[in-house]
Amino acid sequence: MSMYAVTNPATGEVEKEFETFTDAALQEATASAHSAFGTWRNTSVDDRAALLGRVADLYEERRDELAAIITREMGKPAMQAKGEIGIVVSIYRYYAANGPGFLADEELDVVAGGSAVVRKEGLGVLLGIMPWNFPYYQVARFAAPNLMNGNTILLKHAPQCPESAVAMEQIFRDAGAPEGAYVNIFATNDQIAELIADPRIQGVSLTGSERAGSAVAEIAGRNLKKVVLELGGSDPFILLDTDNLDKTVKRAVNARMGNGGQACNAAKRFIVMADLYDDFVEKFTAAAGAITPSDPTDDQTAVGPLSSQSAADNLQKQVDSAIAEGAQVLVGGSKVADDSAFFQPTVLTGVTDDMEVFHQELFGPVAMIFKVSSEEDAVALANDTPFGLGSSIFTEDPQRAQRVAHQIDAGMVFINEPGGTAAELPFGGIKRSGVGRELGKYGMEEFVNRKLIRTRK
Repeated sequence: MSMYAVTNPATGEVEKEFETFTDAALQEATASAHSAFGTWRNTSVDDRAALLGRVADLYEERRDELAAIITREMGKPAMQAKGEIGIVVSIYRYYAANGPGFLADEELDVVAGGSAVVRKEGLGVLLGIMPWNFPYYQVARFAAPNLMNGNTILLKHAPQCPESAVAMEQIFRDAGAPEGAYVNIFATNDQIAELIADPRIQGVSLTGSERAGSAVAEIAGRNLKKVVLELGGSDPFILLDTDNLDKTVKRAVNARMGNGGQACNAAKRFIVMADLYDDFVEKFTAAAGAITPSDPTDDQTAVGPLSSQSAADNLQKQVDSAIAEGAQVLVGGSKVADDSAFFQPTVLTGVTDDMEVFHQELFGPVAMIFKVSSEEDAVALANDTPFGLGSSIFTEDPQRAQRVAHQIDAGMVFINEPGGTAAELPFGGIKRSGVGRELGKYGMEEFVNRKLIRTRK
């Protein structure tokens, strides 16, 4: 079977296969992107913005078709797949509207007289290495700002998402992008390693695992290439106090179960004050247990299969390890069948810092709930992780919220809402969750040449 194939996780069937690029095809793609940069960098910012606007329109027009593709590829429930398209449309429209302003020259105060400006220009060809869990959204937050900057894109998608990768490339063609401005590549890991070292590649953006991030960063560092890395997360959901526990529990369940729990910035560790703990656990467990993983093509489905049977197998090993080391399972705890990618919504308690799972990311519908007796303990537990992507704090006290937010070691803190995303909000983490930022004006500033132009009188 080809490396790039659509294997429907709901059925286990291989539905489509795509040829992996030969070395010659990859060289041709790279040359095309490199040649296109010479033209695209000199295209006016208004024309670049217009292209992004047309791309947004096509995503909106093709929403149902595009959503159905990723439901087949990685099992995303139909309504959530359509919701992902909505976010993508907002990202392209955001940069179409705001990109020209973000690229405006910045005048500097010059002590010695004369004038000086900083001009933001594209660097060249960028390589994007994207994951399967949000096939369109992850690409949009990389491609939109960097095409606006005047860079060109080589996009290597996850091997299980080839159909969506082709659909995205077609959107850019149909929107009128110059040949080579956005090029999809079906490359092997060895080919990618060589490509990063290619002098025509000016930077690499990867969203994926710590292992992949480390490998890419090592090669890029040896070749003096900048990277942006968005890696794993084990985000805390800190419940300090609430006037409406039912509403908070609903938000907590959605924060864990959305996309089948397969989001880097999903809430994964629920840290609850002792006076609320028993009621929270009871209500959360009941709500999670009421969710039945089911057909992702059904608009009523909340949790579909995991992205693959191997993903479900790996999650099962993690849960089994936690149980063996003394964690308690309050609901769920296993796949629905040995040969299935469907995993039951699961709640674990009694997890301690001497267990392997305490330090790991659980990529699936499995929640860990912890009891704490003070605000200080809540902060200490929230920060006791190798990750630092997002976090959320729930309290009715605004001062308390700000005080705790200041102490959280993470790239993002959300108050009284689960961690999320929006085109205007910077996305990224610290520690082993990665480096750099995407989205908002900060997403425009990672891969640019801030060129100083100094003029003497």
